[in-house]
Amino acid sequence: MKEILSFSQLVIGSLVVMLVPFWAEAQTMQFVSSNRPADTSTKSSTEATTVVKNLHLMPLFGETSKSIEHIEFEINFLSECDQNFTNRAEASQFFSARGWEYLQEGDLDTACYRFNLAYLLDNKNSDCFWGLGVVCFQKGHLTDAERMLRKGADIDSNNVGLLVDLATVDLIHFKETKENWELIEAEQILKRASKLDSASANVYLKLSVLEFHKGNYDAAWANLHKTRLLDIELLDYEFMRELLAKKCDPQGIFSTQN
Repeated sequence: MKEILSFSQLVIGSLVVMLVPFWAEAQTMQFVSSNRPADTSTKSSTEATTVVKNLHLMPLFGETSKSIEHIEFEINFLSECDQNFTNRAEASQFFSARGWEYLQEGDLDTACYRFNLAYLLDNKNSDCFWGLGVVCFQKGHLTDAERMLRKGADIDSNNVGLLVDLATVDLIHFKETKENWELIEAEQILKRASKLDSASANVYLKLSVLEFHKGNYDAAWANLHKTRLLDIELLDYEFMRELLAKKCDPQGIFSTQN
């Protein structure tokens, strides 16, 4: 098992990461916030099957019974945080922020550990579940990603970025399972997100994918053009080619030759 870091090592390591500039650039196949990857393509992906034995590197510490060693670790960690932060909610925000930074660096295991610590400090911090959902997604664990993101959305139903990420995973899962409830949930979530932020290009991009799956290609094009007008750099050209294969662009802006 990977060595459990002391509180001072955890904090110092996090502060070092804060000094590293972010390198990730915007891409089309992305989760909403801070380039948190997802997939707007209609192609299917497969679930990863890697077994992780270190509970610190599993979402919510594996959601299993805790050993005496782990309980002692939690007691000591919480005690140290109580001495170094104003309250546990503040400490939770600190560690979840470090989790996102490690995600930017591509260190999924350390990011997962930081989000777990944030959850230990405050299980009502929706950012913990959001981050763990992204970690699960990037590791190829779609079912766990969907479950974590849903937990986060249950806590914060007004977080547009989180809602769109959950809808994105629903859409990807639908492509694999063909279970209609995935589309129904994605549509409900995206409608709520669009009401919360009517100027979100990501919302319209995912609505376009949703309508594509429903076979409503005119609506898919309409939402894709809304995406274009709001943020042309967000367009997913692979998805656009799939849409073009089903129906030509009614506005004539895009074609298979573009």
